[in-house]
Amino acid sequence: MAKIKSFTNIEHELLPDFRKNMGLSESTEDVRKFFFYTVRDLFEQILEGSVHPEYEDISLVPDQEPPFTLSDRLKENEKLKELWDSSDLPHIINRFAEAAVNHYRHLEKHPEKTEAKIRQ
Repeated sequence: MAKIKSFTNIEHELLPDFRKNMGLSESTEDVRKFFFYTVRDLFEQILEGSVHPEYEDISLVPDQEPPFTLSDRLKENEKLKELWDSSDLPHIINRFAEAAVNHYRHLEKHPEKTEAKIRQ
């Protein structure tokens, strides 16, 4: 049986700031930005700085399953490929993406809340 590597400890480290940032999001673009920052930080810790994701490398895509995409540049990274297939990394990113999509849809349905935050 293959051994699965777990990164839930890093997920738990990143979760409080992720939740805080989702709460501070004033627009759907903020949600996308904070999702990127969280996944970027996750990759930088897991890949020990061997890859430095750019904004266009990680995208929140609310209307697809899974609700995120990774650039070909990231998908072609050998270390990331190995970890993708032998760890809980895809599940962790999916959990962050699903939470971000929920907040994204909430902001889409309630633009008055976005307007209220902007006026403060």
